[in-house]
Amino acid sequence: MRPVERGDAPQVFTNYRDAYPFLVQRLGDYCNYCERQIETHLAVEHVQPKSPVPALRNEWSNFLLGCTNCNSSKGDTLVVLTDYLWPDSENTMSVFSYSEGGLVDHQDGLAPPLKAKALATITLVGLDKYPGNPGREPTSADVRWQRRLEAWQKAEWCQRLVAENDTEQVRSLVIEVAKGRGMYSIFWTVFHGDADIRKRLREAFAGTSHACFDANEELLPRPGGQI
Repeated sequence: MRPVERGDAPQVFTNYRDAYPFLVQRLGDYCNYCERQIETHLAVEHVQPKSPVPALRNEWSNFLLGCTNCNSSKGDTLVVLTDYLWPDSENTMSVFSYSEGGLVDHQDGLAPPLKAKALATITLVGLDKYPGNPGREPTSADVRWQRRLEAWQKAEWCQRLVAENDTEQVRSLVIEVAKGRGMYSIFWTVFHGDADIRKRLREAFAGTSHACFDANEELLPRPGGQI
């Protein structure tokens, strides 16, 4: 899950829907949970749901961007923020892992409290919905797992292109492919050991928290975060 920074509120909002273009400008047209690039039906997502917490309905600090699937999985669940790990306040790259089968899990070696929060976050937005997971099989309308699988395959294809023809043009192509798919965390994972591609990814994906990466594009604890 890509760590993001939305910045200060650009204005006072009386209708949360008016925040949408500002969020897309600052964070890109990607779901902040599943990371897919979404051209339509990407919505202003309320971290604290607007129905049970109406006071935060139009509050910029409560906004992220969410796809239909992540939004519906999360629903109107009233959350205690500290029971989960959010992409706008944590270095979520240090918590969640991505693998070849399109699976999302927690990183190995997390302390038990962080592991519990990571699993709770995955369940909250339904990133554990994939075929063969008993009780959590996705509906036919939920193709997030399929898009992760495809993104992994595409990232490996890009990696082979770089290995076969390491030019500026090919490296630029990799970033354009990644931007068109979304799935920042998958491309970042596949290109382990390639600090140049990782830097290009960080710079190309609007709103990525630069504070979460060091000069070699390795992970850093996020200032003010739990990790």
